[in-house]
Amino acid sequence: MKEYALKGVRTYPINILPDERGFFSEALRTDWKDFLEGEQVNQINLSYSYPNIVRAWHKHLLGQIDHFLVVQGAMKICAYDQETGKMAEIVASGKKPTVVRIPGQYLHGTKTVSSEPSLLVYFVNRLYDYKNPDELRVEWNDPSIVPTEINGKTNDPRVGKPWDWFRSPNK
Repeated sequence: MKEYALKGVRTYPINILPDERGFFSEALRTDWKDFLEGEQVNQINLSYSYPNIVRAWHKHLLGQIDHFLVVQGAMKICAYDQETGKMAEIVASGKKPTVVRIPGQYLHGTKTVSSEPSLLVYFVNRLYDYKNPDELRVEWNDPSIVPTEINGKTNDPRVGKPWDWFRSPNK
């Protein structure tokens, strides 16, 4: 398990058990207590995104916690704390599965970074309420999203600038 600079954002690597038929893997277990912090999964969702598609930003005001698992393609997953400016940036891939935990109080979003579409399975601790959705939405390119640090680093050249989903961290 890996912890990020934003409290509660963490990743849990998935163990792949291959054999001559393919592989088996456990995607999420309720006894992963350090990872889940006692959360109960109440709904499982799928999200399919074409290459370069950004799905951002939103947060949950009523305590929803998301657990993302990319099973195809690759995605950049970001969480942003509007109070501190801290950002967690995680690239997750179906080739090396890991569950990414995002507490709902952070703005969060994704971008498909692979040349193939991405398929995201995500587990949530609250049922979606169609009449009163637990979502506060912000535009994907909102200029007020300016990280003060990314993954605990303040020397990243993207720090202090409006977030650009299309700028590589390697430029």
